[in-house]
Amino acid sequence: MIDVRDLRFTYPRAADAALCDISFDVQAGEIFGFLGPSGAGKSTTQKLLVGLLEPGAGEVRVFGRAPRAQGRSLYTRIGVSFETPNLYGRLTGRENLEFFASLYPGRTEDPAALLALVGLDDAADQRTAHYSQGMRMRLNFCRALLPSPELLVLDEPTLGQDPQNARRLKQIIRVRRDAGVTVFLTTHDMTVAAELCDRVAFLVGGRIATVDAPRTLMVRHGQRRIRVELRNGEAIERREFDLDGLGRNDAFLDLLRTREIETLHTLDATLEDVFLVVTGRSLA
Repeated sequence: MIDVRDLRFTYPRAADAALCDISFDVQAGEIFGFLGPSGAGKSTTQKLLVGLLEPGAGEVRVFGRAPRAQGRSLYTRIGVSFETPNLYGRLTGRENLEFFASLYPGRTEDPAALLALVGLDDAADQRTAHYSQGMRMRLNFCRALLPSPELLVLDEPTLGQDPQNARRLKQIIRVRRDAGVTVFLTTHDMTVAAELCDRVAFLVGGRIATVDAPRTLMVRHGQRRIRVELRNGEAIERREFDLDGLGRNDAFLDLLRTREIETLHTLDATLEDVFLVVTGRSLA
């Protein structure tokens, strides 16, 4: 679906390259996370994928061809939601979607159905100038879904959302992926990436440090130990055991038989822990 090889890009008058010879691919029907702190090059990559920028060197292919070589036909096959929504404040949510739908040559998804999907049906006839940031982000997400895209390019899709609406958006993304849609997701929120992505790339300073499945990375960099929390009157007592040979560990088995267990879990690394180890950088 996406094939990037030795991509380099430098903004005019910039001293350093925004992207330094990066290579990656995205398979059809997967959610691919492009993760890194602000200024890492995530938005630049997104703009190159959708044809807003031209590579300085290297190659970008979407649907097997360079984005700009596809002309307007590219935008009937992709849906894009940037971090900063581009909406008309004097129009209502419904009017915004109806206007953007009119720009497509073929059929689009029903604006009313999309508004209901993201929980904006009650605000459909309010001017978007009065929308909160989270509401504008959800409307922008609807705009990306209008052409029933084969490829969704999403930048921080859960930004500004309360837990309920963040969960709603993540579920919509999963459903689209399960229906065969490919998702390219840029974010610095490692929790969202761990929940959604089939694979992730870590980007720092315009370079890719690693590409792999989140679960693989977290297991690889976690500890093969288990932590048990036990009730001891009003206090909580914590004990740790090696996972290897756990079923033959007499002390652990004795706890299971004789003590009240509060929690039991492995000491996996978080995706943010892995990012720090692999890149030597925090997400701040």
